[in-house]
Amino acid sequence: MGERNEAGHFSLADANARYDRGFAAHLGFEFVEWVPDRAVLQLDIQEWHLNLAGVLHGGILATLLDIAGAAAGSYCPYPGRIRKAITLSMTTTFTGQASVGMVRAIGRRRAGGQRIFNSSVDIVDADERLLAIGEGTYRLRRGSEDPRGVASNA
Repeated sequence: MGERNEAGHFSLADANARYDRGFAAHLGFEFVEWVPDRAVLQLDIQEWHLNLAGVLHGGILATLLDIAGAAAGSYCPYPGRIRKAITLSMTTTFTGQASVGMVRAIGRRRAGGQRIFNSSVDIVDADERLLAIGEGTYRLRRGSEDPRGVASNA
């Protein structure tokens, strides 16, 4: 988690920089852990994350599930490079609610081959109460089968 590894220097700042554009950047989450087969995202709930009932919107939870699941299977420790994955299928089960504070999405790569992999994700609040669970099947994009990935601007 941020220390030197076999590929050079990889920090959580590097991880967050890989998601600094598009919809993902708009959500405001950050990586708090990213290692092979595991990714943990954290989101501090803002008022605009809430639905009309005043609780964290299910679409925000589903997006965190999707990103954490994909990231768990696409770890790339090489600065300036990324492994890209697309979602083939995803299931989501909502199990709780939160309106304030922090939530964490904990993704784990569970199985897979060279291009297709499966991940499980739990989303918990600051008190470790389970808010959502999900499973996803992802496909690594061309060039991302290699652990060195592709240039992050590609």
